[in-house]
Amino acid sequence: MDVTSSSGGGDPRQIEETKPLLGSDVSGPEGTKVMGAVPCRRALLLCNGMRYKLLQEGDIQVCVIRHPRTFLSKILTSKFLRRWEPHHLTLADNSLASATPSGYMENSVSYSAIEDVQPLSWENAPKYCLQLTIPGGTVLLQAANSYLRDQWFHSLQWKKKIYKYKKVLSNPSRWEVVLKEIRTLVDMALTSPLQDDSINQAPLEIVSKLLSENTNLTTQEHENIIVAIAPLLENNHPPPDLCEFFCKHCRERPRSMVVIEVFTPVVQRILKHNMDFGKCPRLRLFTQEYILALNELNAGMEVVKKFIQSMHGPTGHCPHPRVLPNLVAVCLAAIYSCYEEFINSRDNSPSLKEIRNGCQQPCDRKPTLPLRLLHPSPDLVSQEATLSEPRLKSVVVASSEVHVEVERTSTAKPALTASTGNDSEPNLIDCLMVSPACGTMSIELGPQAGRTLGCHVEILKLLSDYDDWRPSLASLLQPIPFPKEALAHEKFTKELKYVIQRFAEDPRQEVHSCLLSVRAGKDGWFQLYSPGGVACDDDGELFASMVHILMGSCYKTKKFLLSLAENKLGPCMLLALRGNQTMAEILCLMLEYNIIDNNDTQLQIISTLESTDVGKRMYEQLCDRQRELKELQRKGGPTRLTLPSKSTDADLARLLSSGSFGNLENLSLAFTNVTSACAEHLIKLPSLKQLNLWSTQFGDAGLRLLSEHLTMLQVLNLCETPVTDAGLLALSSMKSLCSLNMNSTKLSADTYEDLKAKLPNLKEVDVRYTEAW
Repeated sequence: MDVTSSSGGGDPRQIEETKPLLGSDVSGPEGTKVMGAVPCRRALLLCNGMRYKLLQEGDIQVCVIRHPRTFLSKILTSKFLRRWEPHHLTLADNSLASATPSGYMENSVSYSAIEDVQPLSWENAPKYCLQLTIPGGTVLLQAANSYLRDQWFHSLQWKKKIYKYKKVLSNPSRWEVVLKEIRTLVDMALTSPLQDDSINQAPLEIVSKLLSENTNLTTQEHENIIVAIAPLLENNHPPPDLCEFFCKHCRERPRSMVVIEVFTPVVQRILKHNMDFGKCPRLRLFTQEYILALNELNAGMEVVKKFIQSMHGPTGHCPHPRVLPNLVAVCLAAIYSCYEEFINSRDNSPSLKEIRNGCQQPCDRKPTLPLRLLHPSPDLVSQEATLSEPRLKSVVVASSEVHVEVERTSTAKPALTASTGNDSEPNLIDCLMVSPACGTMSIELGPQAGRTLGCHVEILKLLSDYDDWRPSLASLLQPIPFPKEALAHEKFTKELKYVIQRFAEDPRQEVHSCLLSVRAGKDGWFQLYSPGGVACDDDGELFASMVHILMGSCYKTKKFLLSLAENKLGPCMLLALRGNQTMAEILCLMLEYNIIDNNDTQLQIISTLESTDVGKRMYEQLCDRQRELKELQRKGGPTRLTLPSKSTDADLARLLSSGSFGNLENLSLAFTNVTSACAEHLIKLPSLKQLNLWSTQFGDAGLRLLSEHLTMLQVLNLCETPVTDAGLLALSSMKSLCSLNMNSTKLSADTYEDLKAKLPNLKEVDVRYTEAW
């Protein structure tokens, strides 16, 4: 049978889709369609609900039949004499090719040469076969089953149509026709039974290329195209070039309804599902421009606030874990862009080491660029270093975007003349504050940069108001991910103070602990907003709030108190002198734990405490505790003590205050209800060598306190306690430990190996039912 002479009957798949293309006669008089209205076969195919994955390659049987011209050729092409060849075909972007180009598939078949694709359905036709009509003949493809046949059919149709659209849309003539073609292309992608990321991405890429090559479109044409492709953007990220087009529209027409109606669901999807803006930075830039466009509306930040609320959701917990990190990434990048001009000028500015050492020579530098942070004059540095007569110097640097003024006073300290032999880079605060000689520093941004900064700092403030987001936000901001230029900007640090205040007010340790530096040797928010820090603009209220929350949780340790005594003793004494209760408590703890060695400093602290009612009361309580401690530590009393089960912290405190326990060596608190709060009483037992905390609520905070005071402890039982690696790592300072029970704790294998390496006398260890077991 001649396969080209009959096309079969009523199988709807034999009717090729009729789609308007630029090369077709698309309109007649009064815009009516001239071509015959053929029902969209795609809708008919979708009725059975079948879905297929887009094929890129596969194995199939191939037979090529040339159009018979003579009676002999008709006989040779009959179905009884046909020869089938197995081929591994690849559906490339522009042609159908074989992995082994030979026989029928010696040459690839271009999609432009394929006139029609349809399944064979005539009587006695081969099973599961497709017919590709090409000039001069037919290509038959035979699959193994009906599903594979339909998968090949839809994949070939898709490749053929996309190839045509790429070709015809590459040379547009009339934009009203182009818009119609784009709508048809979008409809084809939405109704396709194929399921693949490229089904929706391919039309977007075609439109993206079309827009990048035609930059002279009117604003109305822009909006029409955006509205046309909007259905595809509901479940797909826009390509990079399309993001750039969207950014331009947000900048030029921020009040357009397209921004609200079309871009909002696109940005919401980006924030909910994007995993890494580093792989596609234009998605981040588009999100940033969208937020700025919202801010340009009449309601301004109220619209932005409602958008943030919609991203969080109505419940107390946001169901989308990627929203917060993505919003923070957008804010950080936007804030960085506000100071980008200054950051780029760093190459021609004095290095941080030169600033610190005062060895900057103007003649060795290139012409000045905007923003010289802490730009010292050599003669001023020499005057400060020798502490000669008072001198005032100001350095003014102006640019189109910034006006910086730095006033120098004569209150410099000798720290300014640090040894030039030290090649290490100064820390962040020392870079921004060479010495207290820095009086005022003001940075004035341009109008656009100022609006950008204000909008995104306000978003950070909004994020900090959500309880469920605050722990993650604090963790993301703990490393201080802002440029030094931003931290030197008074407006920025003043606005960001609200966020830090929210961290300081949160009772959760995972939040307020992020106020401290991320690691030793680095500065944290605690240092920046403490008196003397570059961001401190009050009399120490925020500093006192931060100290209060840190001391109230788990930072009542010698290490924390020692750092305050070394770096912030003056501010602590000043605030205590003004009646601050937290600072009075700090000074009393310094005296109680013997943090201060200098007698004169101790007397000054005592005088400060006695100058206020609250301080005087706390100092008297300290004296009473010291007398009780001496009585408690007086030699005598039992050597072994076991508390009854269900005892509490208060029971232990009453028992220890009732007599002398200077000889107590073995204390068992097993199966009691004591917590980390009892550690304050345990550290007062000088002879304690064995401590049993089995099945108590003693946690990491208590372990940290014990490790600083009970360094002679030899036996410790932590079985079935809620301690974790954070507290267990502190035990590495207890060098006398020879027996340690960590059975049924949250001990990890790495922490266990670390403890074994740092505790040389450890002989008995129980790690059963832990990760290290």
